Amino acid sequence: MLPRRLLSIRYLIITLIAVFSFLSISAPAHADVDKYVRRYLKATDPISLDMDKQGNTKLFSEEDLSTGKELFEKNCLNCHVGGETLPFPPVSLALDTLAGASPPRDNINGIVNFLRQPMTYDGSEDTYWCREVTEYWMPQETIEKLAAFVLRAAQEAPGWGVEKF
Repeated sequence: MLPRRLLSIRYLIITLIAVFSFLSISAPAHADVDKYVRRYLKATDPISLDMDKQGNTKLFSEEDLSTGKELFEKNCLNCHVGGETLPFPPVSLALDTLAGASPPRDNINGIVNFLRQPMTYDGSEDTYWCREVTEYWMPQETIEKLAAFVLRAAQEAPGWGVEKF
């Protein structure tokens, strides 16, 4: 009687582990999506963002943008709250300001190039306000997600980079 009861308990435990494992594996993909990304960046479907001025684009998912937001919060938020630039307020992360930089930073490659070698707004010299983001620190695919978040926020987020929210 006792061995049979132990076998039943063992079977129950194995069944529960299997069910919970299945549920955790089959959880919906959008579980890792930041609510801000879904609500304010309007990225419920993959969105196409400009990679360069030649018209090349790349699709970014809401998970990609959520990763980009997380990277932004960890690495950029001290100086760029809400898309503003606290050390130099005239140069925000608003879309028109990004487009007016030299070289322009209103596409993924423009933002990535800036992050890899930070230059002043007019492109005349290195700037030390932003840290240089090396390939070792942030591989290309990762830094593109950060750039995608900044670009999409500049395009869609209410109050992003504007003086009056």
